[in-house]
Amino acid sequence: MPLLSLITYAPLIGVAAILILRVFGKAEDPKAIETAKWITLLTTLATLALSVLLVFQFNPSDNGFQFVEETPWFAGLYYRMGVDGISVLFVLLTAFLMPICIAASWKSIDRRVLEYMIAFLVLETLVIGVFCALDIILFYVFFEFGLVPMFLIIGIWGGQRRVYAAFKFFLYTLLGSVLMLAAILGMIGIAHTSSIPELMVFKFAPGIQTWLWLAFFASFAVKMPMWPVHTWLPDAHVEAPTAGSVILAGILLKLGGYGFMRFSLPMFPQASQMFTPLVFALSVIAVVYTSLVAFRQTDIKKLIAYSSVAHMGFVTMGIFSGNVTGEQGALFQMLSHGVISGALFLCVGVVYDRMHTREIAFYGGLVHRMPWYAATFMLFTMGNVGLPGTSGFLGEILTMTGTYGVSTWTAIIAATGVILSAVYALNLYRAVIFGNLTNDKLAAITDMDWREIAIFAPLIASTLWLGISPGSVFNLTQASVDHLVQVYQAAIGG
Repeated sequence: MPLLSLITYAPLIGVAAILILRVFGKAEDPKAIETAKWITLLTTLATLALSVLLVFQFNPSDNGFQFVEETPWFAGLYYRMGVDGISVLFVLLTAFLMPICIAASWKSIDRRVLEYMIAFLVLETLVIGVFCALDIILFYVFFEFGLVPMFLIIGIWGGQRRVYAAFKFFLYTLLGSVLMLAAILGMIGIAHTSSIPELMVFKFAPGIQTWLWLAFFASFAVKMPMWPVHTWLPDAHVEAPTAGSVILAGILLKLGGYGFMRFSLPMFPQASQMFTPLVFALSVIAVVYTSLVAFRQTDIKKLIAYSSVAHMGFVTMGIFSGNVTGEQGALFQMLSHGVISGALFLCVGVVYDRMHTREIAFYGGLVHRMPWYAATFMLFTMGNVGLPGTSGFLGEILTMTGTYGVSTWTAIIAATGVILSAVYALNLYRAVIFGNLTNDKLAAITDMDWREIAIFAPLIASTLWLGISPGSVFNLTQASVDHLVQVYQAAIGG
């Protein structure tokens, strides 16, 4: 089987094995549960190994799509798969975070475990499929069906208000995508092809571009999520299980940014240029407003969720700057945020599994009982703030630099978000970690065990590696980003 299809559908092998286990065994049997966990972990690790192989075989000097697969599908449509420098690292990010999520769920999920593992494996297939699809219908199928397992993860294994949060997540993201489906059908009717590479070079009339851009924007803006359609995210994060929050912040939020880079800029360049001031305005509001909202939160998870909205504001700024610096910064910021935000939600999960509360006021003085946890939380807090030497620094600097060349005031106002992020992030860290251990219920809390340390180790290494050696990313993305910018600038007469 071709490599991309193997990577995409490898998790379904694990699904089949768990279903066999479910049919011939008892779902609540401890041995069956343990076996299902190991099947899922080994399947996700195998998918990660294949993704690493993909990256090593990827030719960074080629600005086109590689590992292309194309075969007739049905009704004149084709099954097309391929990756370029913009998408290949998102495949790796997805495969990287999945085994971490399974390991993090090892003890915290104790009901309907087999179904939980199946949901994550199906979600992995669908998300990887989004990044590999080169047919716009195939892309839409992966993009939309990815809602289903995430809806179930929140709605079944979430908190007390899980049903409300799951339906809010589903309805927000589905309604935006209905408009995108209408636009996709219109594009196929005009261009007489569903091939994404062919649609990227097809010249739609400027008037048609406007409506197509708005339809795609309705879907991608919700996925990011951009202000003011961001309100589903804090609820979804608060109610989702820890691993669900990791995938939601680490991967699913990136689908919107990836969509802007894959569709909006190359397919609708004139419309993208026309709506750039709108995107910049929404981005700076997201950066400043949600940072202020984050400062007022009393729930740790909700604070980190609002922080994610602010960081995605830098991504949309960088994408619509339309220059190489901004595009590279946006890509790097998405990869960095995937690692750091996922790690922060795991940090919340560590104390929540012990004390079953996320209220900031409950904690304080944890450094006295959990020194390893305090050091780990500190690293990712500094990465979230954008400390030089961590991966969080370079993405923000590049997006603001790229934006500065297009809109000086947008970059200046957005820069205040960096200051505000330091305020709320360091205030959270001070409240939870430092001070005296005044809450008697924390007297018996224990530090991270070896399983938790092993979960954080690859995230720590990734945060530092990306911060110290960003060239490892830029070498892979440079050719594709240069090509994207050249096509965009040529289309708008830049």
